[in-house]
Amino acid sequence: MRTAIFGAAVFVASTLASPLAAQQEADEALSALADTFYDYQLDQHGLTETASGAIRQGSALSSVTPAAQQARASQYRRYLDRLDAIDTAALTAEARTNAAVLRTLLEAEIGDARFAEWEMPFDSDSNFWSYLAARSGFGTVEEYENYIGRMRDIPRYFGEQTANARAGLTRGFSVPRVTLEGRDVSIASYVVDDPEKSPFWRPFADMPQGLSSADRELLKAAGRDAIRENVTPAYAEWLAFFRDEYLARTRRTLGARDLPDGAAYYAQQIRQYTTLDLTAEEIHRIGLEEVARITAEMEKAKADAGFEGTLGEFIAFLRADPQFVADTPDELMGVAAYTAKRVDDKLGEYFGFLPRYRHGLRPVDPAIAPFYTAGRGGLEYCQINTHDLPSRPVYNIPALTMHECAPGHSFQAAIALERDDAPRFRRQTYFSGFGEGWGLYVEYLGNEMGIYRNPYERFGQLSYEMWRAARLVIDTGIHHYGWTREQAVEYLSRHTALSDREVGTEIDRYISWPGQALAYKLGEMTMRRVRAKAEKALGTDFDIRKFHDVVLSLGSVPLPALEARIDAFIADGGQGLAGVTYD
Repeated sequence: MRTAIFGAAVFVASTLASPLAAQQEADEALSALADTFYDYQLDQHGLTETASGAIRQGSALSSVTPAAQQARASQYRRYLDRLDAIDTAALTAEARTNAAVLRTLLEAEIGDARFAEWEMPFDSDSNFWSYLAARSGFGTVEEYENYIGRMRDIPRYFGEQTANARAGLTRGFSVPRVTLEGRDVSIASYVVDDPEKSPFWRPFADMPQGLSSADRELLKAAGRDAIRENVTPAYAEWLAFFRDEYLARTRRTLGARDLPDGAAYYAQQIRQYTTLDLTAEEIHRIGLEEVARITAEMEKAKADAGFEGTLGEFIAFLRADPQFVADTPDELMGVAAYTAKRVDDKLGEYFGFLPRYRHGLRPVDPAIAPFYTAGRGGLEYCQINTHDLPSRPVYNIPALTMHECAPGHSFQAAIALERDDAPRFRRQTYFSGFGEGWGLYVEYLGNEMGIYRNPYERFGQLSYEMWRAARLVIDTGIHHYGWTREQAVEYLSRHTALSDREVGTEIDRYISWPGQALAYKLGEMTMRRVRAKAEKALGTDFDIRKFHDVVLSLGSVPLPALEARIDAFIADGGQGLAGVTYD
């Protein structure tokens, strides 16, 4: 009898333990794979991780040769095979999110390698040469030595990029020429006759007093030598290649469909930037519907402003009236700074968890500002473009500041970094659909927070929302339907209050960067939709602070993973983050 009872107990225990053991085994296998992937990424790009999870650059730049790129792609395929071997059904809910993130990252890397994307290593908006010069001083001798090492590595790095760009030219995989006119100025500013006039000199002009005078002098001497012997000649050689060879041979067509295997390439870009399974036709249709909806909202804002003309006339008035133009760059930055502080005053009403990390506010570097977008957010600082002030109307600045600074990109990045329980590989992961969707969502949130103080600022927010909706139409119009640049410019100009300069810059960006422009509106629509679903399901139990905390606690994930998390939030009765007080 005792044997029978004992045997039954063992059987019951084993049946209960088996699923838990399988779950633990699957979670541990995934965790090990994610750490291996992340360590490989750091090693390949010459990066190190600090105790806080922040990333620091080493003394060399990454290798971008075709052989190095293909070797990485092969390694990513092996990682994907290992991921496929893990029983996803056995994973915990958090681990399933980790698996979705890792899979999306791996598939993006493999997809880029399939089309040898490194053979088009820049576009009209982003490049590899404008971000190598540090904008401020470092804190230690080691950081300066690493910086000098990277400067000395630039000739090798530029040589590999040149070879890649030349290979792209040969097979017709290049940036459209129309988007590159005048972009050589962003290279020419680095070709100087005096090392201390180079943008690379800034960290040496801003050395901390904590370093000894002897160390400062030694580092400055090494910095001058590196700029004179390595940096300036490399930029001069790249400038000559850009002007004399690349511009002469780059393609005259516009759309991704005109590239080798262009339709498949554009489909891959759509998937990569949106993390959604949508066709170009579906996205174009969504864009047209959103443009019509926002136009009606703009008509209401026009009426609130007391303007009696047509919407087109109102937009012309906003572009031309001097009351909307800052007199100085500092005045424009002041509008952004005041917006940021008014947002700070409201954050506690909309977020339970507030990050410790602080970000700065800077103007865009003058070397790239003429062809740069209106602003950009990041962990350490967010930027506002102060070039050509008449093209930066002040009524747009509140929405721009919310998107780029707080509670937009800089705020989101800080929360992702400070998630102590997050896997290492997810703390600085970025998906455009989620990240840009969040940025556009918080522009909309500014209405609830009371940030837009008059009909003009409200119209600025709507114009920015329209800008992102029009992108859905324009991006697919160019890359799928074969629109001309003139068609795209006319469409964006007619539907938004963006200045002519911004319209031209943005259209060139969409032409040269297929798919990226789709992320914003599709991401924002997803966020507003899952919020509405949670509000309806939870009723009076819905707490906006808890909702926002749950969204941002994800860091950055594919949009389907966001929706799955909000479904779980609803099932849990709208619970916020553990350890955060919501009284």
